[in-house]
Amino acid sequence: MTRLTGFLPPALARPFNAVGAALLVIAALLPWATFLLNDGAFPDKATLQFFDAPLAVTGFRWQLLLIGVAALVLAFVRIPGQGRVLRALGWGGLAIGVVGAIFIASEGGGLGAITAADGTTAFGSIVAVLGGVALVLGSTALGIPDIPDWPTRFFGLSGWPLRLAAWVVLVVAFGGVLYLVSLTLTAGGIGGAADPYAGPIFLAFLGFAGALLGALHGAGVTRWVSRLSEEHRGFSILVLVACAFALPFTEAGSQYWMQVAATIGVYAATAIGLNIVVGLAGLLDLGYVAFLGIGAFVAANLSGAGASALGWDLPFPVAALIAAAVAGVFGAIVGSPTLRVRGDYLAIVTLAFGEIFYRSAQNDIGELTGGASAIPGIPPISMFGTAFNEPLELFGAELPSGVLYYFLIVLVVAAIMAVFANLKNSRMGRAWIAIREDEDAARAMGIRTGKAKILAFLVGATLAGLAGAIFVHKLGTASYESFQFLESVTLLAAVILGGMGTIPGAVLGASLLFVLPEKLREFDEYRLLVFGLALILIMRFRPQGLVPDRVRRAELAGETAMGKSIEEAEEQAVLEHEEALSAQKEDRR
Repeated sequence: MTRLTGFLPPALARPFNAVGAALLVIAALLPWATFLLNDGAFPDKATLQFFDAPLAVTGFRWQLLLIGVAALVLAFVRIPGQGRVLRALGWGGLAIGVVGAIFIASEGGGLGAITAADGTTAFGSIVAVLGGVALVLGSTALGIPDIPDWPTRFFGLSGWPLRLAAWVVLVVAFGGVLYLVSLTLTAGGIGGAADPYAGPIFLAFLGFAGALLGALHGAGVTRWVSRLSEEHRGFSILVLVACAFALPFTEAGSQYWMQVAATIGVYAATAIGLNIVVGLAGLLDLGYVAFLGIGAFVAANLSGAGASALGWDLPFPVAALIAAAVAGVFGAIVGSPTLRVRGDYLAIVTLAFGEIFYRSAQNDIGELTGGASAIPGIPPISMFGTAFNEPLELFGAELPSGVLYYFLIVLVVAAIMAVFANLKNSRMGRAWIAIREDEDAARAMGIRTGKAKILAFLVGATLAGLAGAIFVHKLGTASYESFQFLESVTLLAAVILGGMGTIPGAVLGASLLFVLPEKLREFDEYRLLVFGLALILIMRFRPQGLVPDRVRRAELAGETAMGKSIEEAEEQAVLEHEEALSAQKEDRR
């Protein structure tokens, strides 16, 4: 339940919902800026001077129109989870209105830019804010029910027909996720002089995407798809991998976004390795980026680069395996102090190791890192006569340079996710989780905690070393500046933000932490402030992470695996038990 519940009597729910939805529709058809802003006209014909076709809505106005029409229909048509759906739509419309109002007013000359100036009016953003507020209040007055549970057996099907129907649903759902990812990356453009309003347009799209996902979640659709994917796990994995490979064929298939996506993949693979150490074993590692750097420098010295100290030229698969093995050895060495220290002291030990690696690489100790000169000229990966930094033609489509690096990292991330899943469900994975919850109790139960913790560091460092080998070949240069302490903090934030101990959590966390700064560059000096506020809001409302596991959900959110309150679930279980006892007594009579 929300704190706004009870603010309005239930009798006013429908009027407020209808008025709020109507205001959102009207806001989409109104101008938003009275005059030209400093960087030109606000996009999507939202400036009054270019407002010659109010019904030809595009961009954020089109998104707001979709939210308003959907809310207007749901204001009179009852569906399961109606209150939650309307609330999500209301918050989405409010977000779009607030973003537009703040940005236009700050960049265009104050409140006159969003209200009235020189006899002209443009109240679009104000009407959107009022509509969003009315819709949120009306939805809470309607009541916020539990998320509905949809059965995974539908239309009376069974056997192969049911399986085929579920497969079709999963293909459509994951295809929609692919399309949403493509829209997220391309929303607002890439900024710069060509797209001066890329930042606010992207934030407005996030409001729309949040409203869409929130509405689907409130209606129980996302939970239903999640249950279907669990029942058809093998097929779901194949479809997800296929969707990842299909990203270059969408609007996001430009050279810029392929480079960004490949970098995200490298850090996602590294974050999954850190998730073993932090998420499963509960060992706080603040120097984890050092293992990424070790793998990178080992691979650079074995790549045949002219500046490398060894001068060896090994095939990439061999160099990558050696880099992963060397990083794993250092991981075991760093993990050995865990036999004596834990908690804050372990964090200090790992922090010291990360700093030692950084200073050693900076000063070229051992003459293997190049120091300030780095190791430039690392040749790109080449297989079957094709260099990975060259454009590619596939299925008649011209793909940009660097797309092969993206395909490679998708395969590597998929393999690392499989390793993580098997480890988590293995005997050793359960031992790590027991150590995370209570190390003393785990030792009392017979778990060899020292061996388990060293193994966690070894496996995590090995995965990071493999990612580092790919990263350095993609970048073409191995420099100590790429492995600073801030990178370790970012990786740790990705694990915590996404959801400790979960496979998709690390990938989602890494994606957010690298996509958001790229999309918020237009805010210049405010970029990090907006980015930090976004992280604070996410952790405030999702302290268990965006994709939490059952234990974290129960500890931090007080919810069951199905998203219900633990207290309510216990009360329901007690009532069901009492009803069962009463039924047994009646049968005995």
